Amino acid sequence: MEKFIEIQKAEMVFNTKKGKFHALRDINLTVAKGEFVTLIGHSGCGKSTLLNLIAGLTKPSEGALLCANREIAGPGPERAVVFQNHSLLPWLTCFENIYLGVERVFGSTESKAKLKERTTAALGLVGLAHASGKRPHEISGGMKQRVGIARALAMEPKVLLMDEPFGALDALTRAHLQDELLKIVAKTNSTVVMVTHDVDEAVLLSDRIVMLTNGPAATIGEIVEVKLAKPRDRVTLAQDPDYARYRSAVLDFLYRKQAHPAQEAA
Repeated sequence: MEKFIEIQKAEMVFNTKKGKFHALRDINLTVAKGEFVTLIGHSGCGKSTLLNLIAGLTKPSEGALLCANREIAGPGPERAVVFQNHSLLPWLTCFENIYLGVERVFGSTESKAKLKERTTAALGLVGLAHASGKRPHEISGGMKQRVGIARALAMEPKVLLMDEPFGALDALTRAHLQDELLKIVAKTNSTVVMVTHDVDEAVLLSDRIVMLTNGPAATIGEIVEVKLAKPRDRVTLAQDPDYARYRSAVLDFLYRKQAHPAQEAA
């Protein structure tokens, strides 16, 4: 598979009031085009920091990050981010929230009609065409998060970066959106890097699960390759011995090999 994101010997050190904090060390990772990779680990292990480096929101203290053979020097439209907090503008409708991003990326090269077409198509992709005129306070948490995903997809990013996008939702809504995401990624063939703390979510969605050691100075501990056939069905997978094996491998890493963050940091 074609290499798309490359992280080479990345380090991240923050200057804080208490002195230097070494968040990440010696991160080496390659993500192929069309691959779905999840980052998992205990709180404070630097998952979101690593995602922010790929997004270009922060720059590494050492090392290099590349996307499509170009250095990641800052945010770019080829990398769209979906946060846990949907971050929609409350005074705009669902349609307007998405249109705003579309206009920013394509406004200088496309007609208004084409921009509106892109926005409508993105709403349709996440099943929210009926809610285009509603404002954020008029829709549920799950719907808000779908608008956030639609806004990211409308920019036709080459890479979709997701920071615990379903973490604040109830279990049934989360399960529904995970299934939707699987369908959308299959349709768009997006490259996805997603932060999660949910082991079942990681196994269900991923091609590879990247497990980080405890911080400070966290690094990649192990990588599990998930060779489950696609499309994936959660009900069928519940009885699948391979699913159980992958799940056990991640749990073993998190709760046996990385069980005591305080001892690790000492």
